[in-house]
Amino acid sequence: MGRPGYLTLPIFSVVAAIGYIYYTTVFVAVARWLGLATAAGAANAAAFTALAAACVGTYAVAVCRDPGRVPPSFAPDVEDAESPLHEIKRKGGDLRYCQKCGHYKPPRAHHCRVCKRCVLKMDHHCIWINNCVGHENYKIFFIFVLYAVIACFYAMVLIIGSAMYSVPVDEQAGNDSSRTSIIICGIVLCPLTLALTVLLGWHIYLIIQNKTTIEYHEGVRAMWLAQKGGNLYHHPYHLGVYENLISVLGPNIFCWLCPVSNNTGNGLRFRTSHDIL
Repeated sequence: MGRPGYLTLPIFSVVAAIGYIYYTTVFVAVARWLGLATAAGAANAAAFTALAAACVGTYAVAVCRDPGRVPPSFAPDVEDAESPLHEIKRKGGDLRYCQKCGHYKPPRAHHCRVCKRCVLKMDHHCIWINNCVGHENYKIFFIFVLYAVIACFYAMVLIIGSAMYSVPVDEQAGNDSSRTSIIICGIVLCPLTLALTVLLGWHIYLIIQNKTTIEYHEGVRAMWLAQKGGNLYHHPYHLGVYENLISVLGPNIFCWLCPVSNNTGNGLRFRTSHDIL
């Protein structure tokens, strides 16, 4: 496992997969089916090129952007009237303190064993970007997955269309090799599209609930304990669907799907359901 910020085998694998799918889709499938010299072929090639460039750009940012560091001087203010909620340890009830980093943990921050530091609003550590997904890069990670899913479905349409197209007799030289490339690309695309679609659906669910992956699993346990004690569990950061979307995607609805970072807050304090009561 490489250190965060370094190129690793999974990163090279992602870049290679993007390059292979792009080349096969544009220069084999589109060229074989529509022809790059036609208006339809050129339009589809240009559209897919723009989508592939968006994938590469957002992926590069997700790899390189720091997910959010905890300031060394951070200390929770238990007397702050604007912060009525403080996360505590399950055992002992003390304020959360990271022994490895030597500082208090802000709400929703967790220590990453791979990055060897605490990450603000940590969702998970992703080996495919060799980085944590946290407060500062969660949106760009989500946008990358969204673009990748759209690109995969678009490529599947072009691949299937090309595979079903019957090449004229006078153009059949080299047809077998191109058809083989298209079939291999389709085989790669099927599980990739499925996996990315499931990942996108999962993170859409998390955003709507205003949860991280870690908080989801913690919430399952908290809900079980609450039901065991005859109580109800309510996720404290659930503000309603629209407010949850704003907290992740930014206040401007027209920029929600743009690859720009419009994080709400500094990652040290988050609005809770107590703030809107």
